[in-house]
Amino acid sequence: MSMAKSVQSKLRAPRLIWIYGVAIDKALDSATWLQTTQALRNLGWDVTLIGKGPDGEQIYNGIQATNIATTERYFLNWVLFHLRLIRYLLTHWRTTDIILFHQLTALWVLPLRLLGVLLGGERPRFVMDTRDLNVVEPTLKNRLRTHFFALMHWWANRWADGQTAITPRMAQLVAIPAEQLWGLWPSGVSVERFASVHQGRHWPASGEPIHLMYVGKLHEERNLAPLAQAVEAAHKEGMSFALTYVGSGPEQGVLEQFAASTAGRVSVQPAVPHDQIPVLLRQAHVGVTSLPDPENEKFQASSPIKLFEYMAAGLPVLSTRNVCHSDVVGAGRYAFWADNAEVPRLLVALRQIWQAHQELAQLGEEARGAVNAWSWQAAGQQLDQALRRGLAHRVRNEEAVHVH
Repeated sequence: MSMAKSVQSKLRAPRLIWIYGVAIDKALDSATWLQTTQALRNLGWDVTLIGKGPDGEQIYNGIQATNIATTERYFLNWVLFHLRLIRYLLTHWRTTDIILFHQLTALWVLPLRLLGVLLGGERPRFVMDTRDLNVVEPTLKNRLRTHFFALMHWWANRWADGQTAITPRMAQLVAIPAEQLWGLWPSGVSVERFASVHQGRHWPASGEPIHLMYVGKLHEERNLAPLAQAVEAAHKEGMSFALTYVGSGPEQGVLEQFAASTAGRVSVQPAVPHDQIPVLLRQAHVGVTSLPDPENEKFQASSPIKLFEYMAAGLPVLSTRNVCHSDVVGAGRYAFWADNAEVPRLLVALRQIWQAHQELAQLGEEARGAVNAWSWQAAGQQLDQALRRGLAHRVRNEEAVHVH
């Protein structure tokens, strides 16, 4: 890079094209991309967030994104989106500092690095971000996707300019080389959306039922059925809990069948739009996270959005001691821990919750006080630092080459 170009690049806002690659308005995790995009813009980035949908600029929850139109047919949809994406990237080639992408896009984007050799001059830096590995249902489609992801990680470890990841354990799990890891940024929560949830909540008096609520996907690996069994065991010991599952998934039928035999102590409600979750959580007294085994590596590498939402809503939580949860809570008192997801261990945690009847409101306030460290703004600051660190390292290397 010439000295003139180096000075010019420092005077303007760094430009990032972030490829999401799905329909933003239909994605349950859209806050990850939208809220972090806004956080980066607040920190001085010129961000173009690209998703699928009606062609051109769109506004989602007050945040601007750029859509690429495609077709409804699955495979053709994937191909057409990426062909149009490549055209968009080439159009903005000289004015883009970083192209940030994920596993499903790596196959199409990484080969563009070769253009830097063919065209010379300035080119974007290609950075792959890893948030998760794959869904859990063992279908042929998902098994193929798992192998595809593994191939993309192998390729990115050799071809990408840099990588980011959701947690240190995720970076280890997919074997990102230390010299290629630009930084880490966790999930977060829109604290403002849950800010008033704690107001008006009726906390149970001594002897009144304690309402446990789980909101999320109903998957077997989340060990939800044992908790329902533990609630029934607690009832036989004279404790009073109401457990509500809100969501859908392969375990829904199993949970509904068990709930039908509990005289209303356990219930299953359908999934709701994300903007309705704060209203639901006002009814709860304890938020139930996924309950993975502490040794489950996939969960160890994750960043627990639902835990952050419970905290923001002013709820103490019930969880297993998987590090994805315990690393967040640390020495906080607002978590009730089960050593694993077996019924006897969950029953121990329920006894502790019952004994803490009068403290639940205070513990909820402690959770709410700790959540700002896990806001989307905080996550955006960490991504900002990672990207700027990677760009600065690039500039230093190129200036060193220029000097020599």
